[in-house]
Amino acid sequence: MKGKTIIIPFQIMMADSFFTRLKGLMFRKDPIKDEGLWIVPCNAVHMFFMKFPIDIVLLNKQNEVVAVHQDLKPWRITKPVKTAHSTLELPVGSIKKLGIGTGDNIHCSVFK
Repeated sequence: MKGKTIIIPFQIMMADSFFTRLKGLMFRKDPIKDEGLWIVPCNAVHMFFMKFPIDIVLLNKQNEVVAVHQDLKPWRITKPVKTAHSTLELPVGSIKKLGIGTGDNIHCSVFK
């Protein structure tokens, strides 16, 4: 089932190297606001060493949402999603605010 197109209104940084994928948002002191991180490839996340919760959107290769995790707290993990190719980490509350659901297609401006 096809969903709607969702435009992410935040600056999204790309994490596509070993180091940037490994580090992610770990060790940041303040919660993210109006920004996000796109981790490629990635089909699951851990929240070790995180100091704040985030929303997680798992995407397939066509940028369609295959799973979401709202308000994922520090020191938690998600199970791998076989159909996921990448993960978009967003400020907590973004999934609800933007109405993101399974089957939606995600568009955003990505920076390296």
